[in-house]
Amino acid sequence: MEERPGRRGHAVVRDWAERRTRPRGSRFRELMSTRSFGLVLLGLAVSYGLSIALSGSPIRKQGASIVIVAQMATVLIALRASQARRVVRGIAFAAMAFAAGAAVLNLFGASKEPSGWVFVAGGLMFLVTPISIVRSIVQSGSVDREVVLGVIDAYLMIGMFFAFSYRALGLLQSGSFFGPGGEGTTAQDLFFSFTTLTTTGYGNLVPAENPGQSFAVLEMLIGQLFLVTALAKIVSAWRPTRWGLSPA
Repeated sequence: MEERPGRRGHAVVRDWAERRTRPRGSRFRELMSTRSFGLVLLGLAVSYGLSIALSGSPIRKQGASIVIVAQMATVLIALRASQARRVVRGIAFAAMAFAAGAAVLNLFGASKEPSGWVFVAGGLMFLVTPISIVRSIVQSGSVDREVVLGVIDAYLMIGMFFAFSYRALGLLQSGSFFGPGGEGTTAQDLFFSFTTLTTTGYGNLVPAENPGQSFAVLEMLIGQLFLVTALAKIVSAWRPTRWGLSPA
């Protein structure tokens, strides 16, 4: 007797057919929607690029405030895409209010260097938001494009949180963050953060003392634990049909 597919089977085949017939333009608009983690990834790329480009420029002080604005926009989109809970949104909005105040004070401050509090504010925003993204990923019943993009977004936010934390320490503490290597620039802190997060460890940049050393250890542990749990989620819930592949 021929076995008929159940309702779930019909739903999977129908979903696959709709994805195959969907126009490419609509797929791109869906990816760039404020409800998509694709636009969050674009915002993170812009924030990263601005941080690198403006860190050594003559307007690096004003550039720090520009980066904060890009981060705030990225966080707002991430909260919407992850359908953040009210508590998380409240904490994130408080962090953004602090960030806005720090950005304004940075512009009118007497020092020629950017304020360390600007980077504290940037770090706080990227500390809260990944929690909402991870919750959204965990609650997802299967793995699709949005889940994978969400994993990438959360991972990048963790790396950027630590990078801005290192930069803040370099500006606020009395000694140089990298010892003989100096306080470092935003570009160097981003490089150091992601080599630490991935446990690559080139060794060309090393925190001279605590709390920088302890932060680096914490980042190593979080990076490894995140990869293990994220990969476990993706492998356990992997469904090829969710990516537009032909069902077996």
